[in-house]
Order: sequence, then structure tokens, then C-alpha cells
Amino acid sequence: MITLVAKLFAPLGKQLDDLQIDNPKLALFLYRVIPGQCPFEREVKLWGYTLVRIPPLCKLNPLYEQVVGLRFRAMCYLVDQCGMTV
Repeated sequence: MITLVAKLFAPLGKQLDDLQIDNPKLALFLYRVIPGQCPFEREVKLWGYTLVRIPPLCKLNPLYEQVVGLRFRAMCYLVDQCGMTV
């Protein structure tokens, strides 16, 4: 099942890997929209005690590595080409 999903998303993953960042507005948009860490990881606490810990589920996303790589390339473009500090 997982290999079928990976095969279905492979062309989109290739497009994300091949996307060149050469526009400061696009780079800044991608950097702001794509979170730096998995947004689904949570700890539910009550009076300082952890009741439930929800593990990060991002690794289940077949495009997770490509999206994180895209954010990293956008961040590098902003720092190297635009001279921004992020």
C-alpha cells in the first residue's frame, strides 16, 4: 500500500525537487508557509503532567522530504542571494 502511494506521488515529488527558487517573493512565501517543524506533534498536559503525547505524523506524508527540502532551498536563497537573516 505504501509503495503504491509513493509511486502515485513520485512525479509530484520530482517536480518539487526540480523547482528552482529565483524569486525573492516566492522564496519568502515558501519560507513562511512551510513550517520548520512538524505541526502535528503535541503534548496534552494537565497541571504540568503529560496526559497524551501525539507523535509527529509528518513522516507518513509521501512528499514530506521534498517539501522540507523546498523550504530549505528557499531559506538558503533568502540568505545567500538576498542577504536576509532568517
